[in-house]
Amino acid sequence: MLPTVSKGRSQSSASRANPMFLQYLRRIVKWQQMDVEYSFWQMLHLCTSPKVVYQHTKYHKQTKNQWARDDPAFVVICSLLLTVATLAYCAAYDHSAAHAVYVVISVLLFHFFVTGVVLATCCWFLTNSYLREEAPNSHVVEQRVEWLYAFDVHCNSFFPMFVLLYVIHYFLSPLLVAHGFIPILLSNLLYMVAASYYHYLNFLGYDVLPFLERTTFFLYPIGAVIVLSPILILSGFNPSRYFMNIYFSQRL
Repeated sequence: MLPTVSKGRSQSSASRANPMFLQYLRRIVKWQQMDVEYSFWQMLHLCTSPKVVYQHTKYHKQTKNQWARDDPAFVVICSLLLTVATLAYCAAYDHSAAHAVYVVISVLLFHFFVTGVVLATCCWFLTNSYLREEAPNSHVVEQRVEWLYAFDVHCNSFFPMFVLLYVIHYFLSPLLVAHGFIPILLSNLLYMVAASYYHYLNFLGYDVLPFLERTTFFLYPIGAVIVLSPILILSGFNPSRYFMNIYFSQRL
């Protein structure tokens, strides 16, 4: 029998997603409507006890009937913090104000938004196409991962990585960009921890969805990171020098 019911539900889900996304975008310019305190609470617990954050995601689904945030405060705060951190790097390593503006825009657009959109879209497609549980019958309401939720998961995973690779890295950068084995070792360890924690939070974000299966797939990149790190260390590759050279090569 053809799954005509599921198709109708999919179209209905898509039609509901568009107004939700437009409302989300409109709230970006309305600071008074943002729950800033709750966003900072989430940021703190993403670094200390991330399972608590995703437990609250279940409550949000029960009260708002959607998995994704309807409040853009988390994204706005992340963008502001990323801008401040990039300006700090520019103050320490840049050689001109014009180039500093270019660096801030590049980091904000590429490191956060473009990369986030690409990764969220890939995870959204992967989960909806291959990781959803098969409905036992046509009368069960079909559930799908919202694209905005996939972007939320990326933002949640990005924040602890931001703390490690932008904030802590900034204070350690005089040591990490130096020549020698110790800077190479410390830099690779820092990047290994940041990348592994990113993928662990990614796993938690999708594992909380009851209609997905085989979500341990999102833990597999951690194994690749752990295997690759010793190889990079032994080869003498310093990720801190590499990425800093992209923007501040004249000062390193």
